[in-house]
Amino acid sequence: MSPREAVTDLLAALNAHDLDGVTARLAGQITVEIPPMSVHGGGRGEAKNFFANLLNAFPDLRVTIKRLVVIGDAVTVEVKVEGTQAAAYAGAINQEKHLDVDEAWRFDIRDGLVVGLEAYWCHQQMLRRLGVKRFDQLALV
Repeated sequence: MSPREAVTDLLAALNAHDLDGVTARLAGQITVEIPPMSVHGGGRGEAKNFFANLLNAFPDLRVTIKRLVVIGDAVTVEVKVEGTQAAAYAGAINQEKHLDVDEAWRFDIRDGLVVGLEAYWCHQQMLRRLGVKRFDQLALV
């Protein structure tokens, strides 16, 4: 499986709300960096939690590929993440707000599996879309 196919398969599983399918595309040893969620150096469990929390909070989640660039075994994808909040997420209580945020995800692929995941977005923009008024007083649940 090519790096492009590995990433598009993972994103297809995510759009199908198939957490097991997403997890099956992650290598046993994976490095995860998601600075907006304060994840630095996490492993497979962190990656699974990231996707599980996203699917739980946004049951109508849709991830649309805007641009995909492959350089060797590295795949960078600019995506639009959309959905209506149905559970607490990233410190924001559920206010049933619609989320639409542009994000950049980078995947390192080896033998058809993700061995590295990095994800970036403007966290304040995401929180504003979820109705957070003050960033110094998140309504944690």
